[in-house]
Amino acid sequence: MEKLTNFFTELMRKYLPDPFVFAIGLTLLTFVLALIIEDTSFIDLTNAWGTGFWDLLAFTTQMAVILAMGYVLATAPITDKFLNKIASMVHKPKTAIIVATLVGGIGSYLNWGFGLVIGGIIAKKLALKVKGVHYPLIIAAAYSGFTFYGLGLSASIPILISTPGHFLEDAMGLITLSETIFSLPMILTTVVLLITLPLFNAMLHPKNSKNVVEIDPALYADQPKPKLTLLEDNTLANKLNNSKMLAYSISALGFIYIWIYFTQGNSLNLNILNFIILFLGIVLLGTPARYIEHLADGIKTISGIILQFPFYAGIMAIMATSGLVDTMSKVFVDISNEQTLPFWGLISSFFINFFAPSAGGHWAVQGPFMIEAAKELGSSIAETSMSVMLGNAWNDLVQPFWILPALALSRLKLKDIMGFLVMIMFYVGIIYIIAILAWSYFF
Repeated sequence: MEKLTNFFTELMRKYLPDPFVFAIGLTLLTFVLALIIEDTSFIDLTNAWGTGFWDLLAFTTQMAVILAMGYVLATAPITDKFLNKIASMVHKPKTAIIVATLVGGIGSYLNWGFGLVIGGIIAKKLALKVKGVHYPLIIAAAYSGFTFYGLGLSASIPILISTPGHFLEDAMGLITLSETIFSLPMILTTVVLLITLPLFNAMLHPKNSKNVVEIDPALYADQPKPKLTLLEDNTLANKLNNSKMLAYSISALGFIYIWIYFTQGNSLNLNILNFIILFLGIVLLGTPARYIEHLADGIKTISGIILQFPFYAGIMAIMATSGLVDTMSKVFVDISNEQTLPFWGLISSFFINFFAPSAGGHWAVQGPFMIEAAKELGSSIAETSMSVMLGNAWNDLVQPFWILPALALSRLKLKDIMGFLVMIMFYVGIIYIIAILAWSYFF
C-alpha cells in the first residue's frame, strides 16, 4: 500500500497544478467537449459561460457564509479547549491520524463548513504535539472526513428535496430525510465508514521514518494576535464592542426566531442553517468584537473559494446550455435498469462533480435527468437522489475546490496531500458502491 501511495504522491507532485489553474483548465476542457460532442457554436458557449458566471452568486454567498461562520465555531474558546484536551491524550502518530479523521468526519456530519475547518485545526494541533506524524497525511486524513457531509445533517440534496417548493417538487414530490440520510442503508453506511475510514487512513502512514515530513513548529505555530480595539478600554464605544449583554441579547432573539421557525413546520435549509451557526457563534465568542476578530480570520481561509466559485458556475452553465451534462448522464442511464440506476447515478455524479463541485448546482443540472429516468425505470427516487449526493461527496475527496480551506490552514500545497486523497478516494468509493448496490437489492 505504501508503494501505491508513493506512486500517486509522486504523480501528483509532478503533474497536479494549483486549484485555480485546475479550474481554468477545466473551463477550457468543458468548452472543447461542448464544441466537439454537442456541436454548440463558440458564440453560444461563450455567451452561456459569461452569463452563467454570476448565476450562483447568491449560492456562493451562502457557501462563503457557512464556511466563514463554521470557522468561527471551530475556533471559539470552548471548541479550542476541547480540541486541546483531545490532542493532549494522543501520543502516537497513527492514533493522531485516526483522531484527525474522526474529528473532521463528525464535524462534517454535523455541518460541512464546521467540519472542513475543525478537521484542519485538530490536525495542526496534533502535528505540533505528536512527534513522528507525517504532516501531509494528517491534513489529508482530516480533510477526508468531509465526505461524511453527504451522509449528514447539512447534505445539500436531501435537505433541498425535503423542502416544500423545491424546483423539482412537481416531478418528484417531497422526499423526507427519513427516506434519505436517516434511512437504514445510509445510517449503516455512516457507521461503517466512521469505523473503517480512520483505520484505513492510519494504514497510509509511512513506515520508514525517513519518509516522514513533520510540521515545522516555527512556521505553523499559532502566533499571538493583537487585541481588536482601536479605542481606549474605558470608552463607551469599546464597552459596547465588548458587551456580553449585547451579544447574548441578540443571540436570544435569534434563537427565539429559530424556535418559531421550526414550530411552524418549516424545514432545514441553508439559510436557517447559516442563521443557527451565526448566533451560536456569537454566544460562544461572547462579544461582538471577539466574533468579528474570529470571522476576519475565517474569511482569509475562504478567499480561494470566493475566487473560483464563479468559474465553476460558468462551467455548469456551459454544460447545461450545451446539453453536455444530459449526454454524460444518458450514457449511464441507457445501460441501467430498476436496480442499477442508482449505481450508475453514483458513478456519473462522481465524474460530473469535477465540473460542478457544488451539490446544489450539481443537482440543478443532473437532478432533472436522473429523476425522469427513475420514474421511467421504476427506481427508488429517494435512493437515486442519494446516489447523486454520494457521488458528489465521493468526488469531493479529490476535487481541488473544497480542499482550499485545508490548504489555507495547513499552508501546504495541493500536490502535497493529493496522493493520499487519491488512495482514500478509492477506499471510500468501494464503501459507497457497496452501499448503493445493497440498498437496491436488499432494502
